[in-house]
Amino acid sequence: MSTTPTTIVSTAEDNSLQRARSLLGAAVFLLIHRFPRLLKFQSSESSWTVFRIILGCFGAALVVLPLSFWIGWITGIIAPLAGLCLFVASILLPPLELESETDRKARELGASTMVSGGQYQPGNAPAAQARLFISPAHIWALDNHLDPLLVIPTPEVTALLVTSFEDRWLLQVRWLEHKAEFSFDGIFAERFARLAEDSIRASLPDSQQILPKKRAAGV
Repeated sequence: MSTTPTTIVSTAEDNSLQRARSLLGAAVFLLIHRFPRLLKFQSSESSWTVFRIILGCFGAALVVLPLSFWIGWITGIIAPLAGLCLFVASILLPPLELESETDRKARELGASTMVSGGQYQPGNAPAAQARLFISPAHIWALDNHLDPLLVIPTPEVTALLVTSFEDRWLLQVRWLEHKAEFSFDGIFAERFARLAEDSIRASLPDSQQILPKKRAAGV
């Protein structure tokens, strides 16, 4: 929190608005973060096959059943056409790819966790979106093409710090005499920064756990 008097003035209305935004942001973040888990059939080859069979049977039913009770355009023509499309779609749907390129890269690196690393600027090069592949041995920061931007030996991490700066949140990682800074922006900036921090902290050996640090107000 800033020590400048003008930045700490607030009203009941402002506090209510901030609380509402925080609750809404938390709800949306939770939905986005958890929603893929509701579609577990996409990660199971057998479930995907069953889905295709059901889709094909439903399409075939729409084609065959209307023939026994011709009533009008909907049941006589539109329903069979829709059923035919569904039946053909069930045949043409490709087999499920169980392992994505990201999964293959994580397996290649031996990483057990992959989280967003926000933006990282390697030296004087332009800033790039980074993804952190985390293992007990190394932390890899890879760009969108899965090319390495930075490699950090996990056992050598000595400090983790999450701070806010203007409209961004920063995650600082220190190891030996080196430091890397990852910048997060957007409505979920703090949550992604905290998630990356927690993921790195969880990968550290028990004998090397680092207590969370807080930066003094106004620094």
